[in-house]
Amino acid sequence: MGRLLEFTQNKYFILFVLFAGWMVAYLDRMVMSVALTSIGDDLHLSAASLGVVLSSFFAGYALMQIPGGVLADKYGSKRVMILSLIAWSLFTAFTGFAWSLVSLLVIRFFFGVGESGFPAASSKAIAEYFPKAERAKAQSAMLSSNAFGAAIAPLFAAPMMVWLGWRNMFFVIALVGLVLVAVYGIVLKKPFKQKEEEKHVETKQISMKDLLRTPIMWKLVIAWFGLDVVIWGFASWLPSYLLKVRELDLLHAGFVASLPFFAGGISMVLGGLVVDKYFVGREKYFSIVVTILGALFLYLMFKTPSLQLAVTYQIISAFFLYAGFAGIWSLPLKFLPTEVMGSAAGMINFGGQVAGFVSPMIMGFLITAFNGSYNAAFWFLILSSIISVVACFTLGDTKKSLVSKVKSA
Repeated sequence: MGRLLEFTQNKYFILFVLFAGWMVAYLDRMVMSVALTSIGDDLHLSAASLGVVLSSFFAGYALMQIPGGVLADKYGSKRVMILSLIAWSLFTAFTGFAWSLVSLLVIRFFFGVGESGFPAASSKAIAEYFPKAERAKAQSAMLSSNAFGAAIAPLFAAPMMVWLGWRNMFFVIALVGLVLVAVYGIVLKKPFKQKEEEKHVETKQISMKDLLRTPIMWKLVIAWFGLDVVIWGFASWLPSYLLKVRELDLLHAGFVASLPFFAGGISMVLGGLVVDKYFVGREKYFSIVVTILGALFLYLMFKTPSLQLAVTYQIISAFFLYAGFAGIWSLPLKFLPTEVMGSAAGMINFGGQVAGFVSPMIMGFLITAFNGSYNAAFWFLILSSIISVVACFTLGDTKKSLVSKVKSA
């Protein structure tokens, strides 16, 4: 029993538990994209309406990012993560009861509100359990769940929809989330202190007000916004693109849609290792290079008439785009104190979730406006990647450029 208790308090086991929570969170979100066509057919909704449904989640999610981070700093990461798990599991189940566009909009909005505390709280947990030298690797490994969740969602959802229908699929996923609530309650204990890293006097000098008044933090918000517009637009509409433009059936579209995100998950883990080893003090250059390459292969994907090449390009594009996570998130994790990590993560992730709100909706309107063509929608994603690159160019490269500006704000 003693050895089991010691194992569950190992920081890498904690990382695995955090990874599992993110996997379920992402699965809950991404199955909506796979179910989109079936929901649209059942409820007689247009592409533009479905885009608004996808975006309604992010309206609630973005709204509560900063408050969720502040709550994590005040009450601890464990409490906020468990409350988020309970809330999003319930609203996942409610999605299966949706009967109209309005009901979907309300349910998905409160789904977003419920899940909103989890990202900042989990980033704070990384800061609580890992020393600063290991946080970029740990954060990248945890956030690789975003890509792996997006990869597994089509593989899980497509057969489930064929077997049970889209409504029952949401009920099953809700049960998985509630099981995870029990796991978090049992496993997560009070974190140990990073004694060699934290200095009490330094921590007290940085507050949420300081973060909000610091230009470099807002540059991180914009960089994350631009990259997440691409990530969420790509993830939200890829299954429909494969069904309608590349003319794959549901099962094949589900399989093909999963491949880019497996590549993205691998690249996120590798990205954290590469940033920590080769880009210390030069994190922004890593993000700039991989984002440009991701946008280039995204362009090649929708321009090629070949299905095989389109699949290859979308895999390569996702590999580079997801690697950009490591460069952007390494800065606050390495250079800010643990006690404000929830607030900082909530602030940066606010930009990402605003992206999640606007990206699916704008893409839906563009697809409708261009009579079912996805080209304009993909050009919108490329423009967003340029915004991220420009924001990264303006970032400082060192600890001094972030911490000193926060303190002087």
